[in-house]
Amino acid sequence: MTALQGKSLLGASLAQRAITTFHGVNAATGEPLEPPFHAATSSDVDAAAALAIDAFAVYGRLSGREKGGFLRRIAENLEAMRDVLVARASLETALPAARMHSELGRTCGQLVLFAQLVEEGSWVDARIDRADPDRKPLPKPDVRSMLRPLGPVAVFGASNFPLAFSVAGGDTASALAAGCPVIVKAHPSHPGTSELAGHAIRDAVRERRLPEGTFSLLFDGGYEVGIALVRHPAIRAVGFTGSRKGGFAIMQAAAERNVPIPVYAEMGSVNPFIVLPGAMRERGAEIAAGLHAAVTMGVGQFCTNPGLVIVDDSDASERFLHELQEKMAATAPAAMLNGGICSAYHEGLATVAAIPGVDMRTKPSAADTRSATPALFVTGESAFLADSRLHAELFGPATLVVRCSSPAGMREVLRLLEGQLTVTVHGTDEDFVAHQELLPLLESLAGRIVFNGYPTGVEVGPAIVHGGPYPATSDGRSTSVGTRAIERFTRPFAWQNAPRSLLPEELRDVGAARIEN
Repeated sequence: MTALQGKSLLGASLAQRAITTFHGVNAATGEPLEPPFHAATSSDVDAAAALAIDAFAVYGRLSGREKGGFLRRIAENLEAMRDVLVARASLETALPAARMHSELGRTCGQLVLFAQLVEEGSWVDARIDRADPDRKPLPKPDVRSMLRPLGPVAVFGASNFPLAFSVAGGDTASALAAGCPVIVKAHPSHPGTSELAGHAIRDAVRERRLPEGTFSLLFDGGYEVGIALVRHPAIRAVGFTGSRKGGFAIMQAAAERNVPIPVYAEMGSVNPFIVLPGAMRERGAEIAAGLHAAVTMGVGQFCTNPGLVIVDDSDASERFLHELQEKMAATAPAAMLNGGICSAYHEGLATVAAIPGVDMRTKPSAADTRSATPALFVTGESAFLADSRLHAELFGPATLVVRCSSPAGMREVLRLLEGQLTVTVHGTDEDFVAHQELLPLLESLAGRIVFNGYPTGVEVGPAIVHGGPYPATSDGRSTSVGTRAIERFTRPFAWQNAPRSLLPEELRDVGAARIEN
């Protein structure tokens, strides 16, 4: 299915009534793209939710083998429309086709990863505690437990990853793997890409003969449909990647429900990047080159973009800054994902540049509604400690370097920061011994520490953690990438003295030795 129709997918049907429409936009030129997209109505939200509740009664009880086959089929359908999907995504985001091909590979890869997880089966953490009727003073009951799906999940597409964190992305993959029907609120910046991916999933639902409410897709040019979806009593959890403002609004709506629900929101991070003195002396130029690539990759529109660099105040650090400044200044402007993000970037640059004690080392870019020029700011620890505006994320190809007079000054800077997705540390063996007191502080600050590397590019696998203490994520105990992500959409459930015929297959006596505790 490649002909776009601009209508929400309500299970197997298309929404027919709409009050308002909006267009996708060519991110590089600002020109509207066809077709017009019809915003979902409150009736559409109700219809999708009702279908999801009906589907959960069946889909929530499927075997791992059946869910794995469904996830693999989605990946196959996405691959089959690779060329048209990449072309539309590149138009709507201004991201190059090579990046889109790579992101599609990641999207399909994580679907297959979750298929492998549910087919193997041990993720359910099945526990069998057998009865002992002769135990004194009271008989011991037979208790068996495992993780079970929560129910219908609302997923919000992300602006900066139109494939890997959107309609068929990690939140959808992990929720479907858990046994939860999914209703996606498409991001208005890439509706055409979203519809194409939505058809790939809907076709897989039909091809695997699953209940039609296993998946629905809702369009809206604003925020009303998304909030209505979060507030709907059928929804049991929410997955979100985006701005802090958007994440807070969703968290508030979820908390104000008669029955509050969990929200797993990834809301950004400045991702501190620390260069210790020995590493600075030995390979400052090399680190500057790698840092420049990380800051400007994807026009700085990665949630793991290193937006804060912490160094010592030394001659080696000044040489490092000179190298970084030259590379940033030589980087041409590039189109951002949409006009709103670009405007916010320019406003942020003006705000930071006006703060006392901050030196803008690159030429300020002229205000442009579509494109951004990389920016390098430098300040000292005193100015940084004095103004909280320097602690906030500036989404785009910009970074702030803080020169610290001592190791104690570095620690003071780090202690002021909010929760982060990542922290990166460059050092020699001697550096790590001399600054070993940093490690407990960094562990409490972020969800992932990168040693002698760069935080952009999140490995998708069993061990990865893409999350962090609040407010980087709404719940720092979870991850939105990797196989642990499935746990967000489950709850533990126990059966006591249950007849064997009523137990899930994983908890029956046959094969129990594999999972018995």
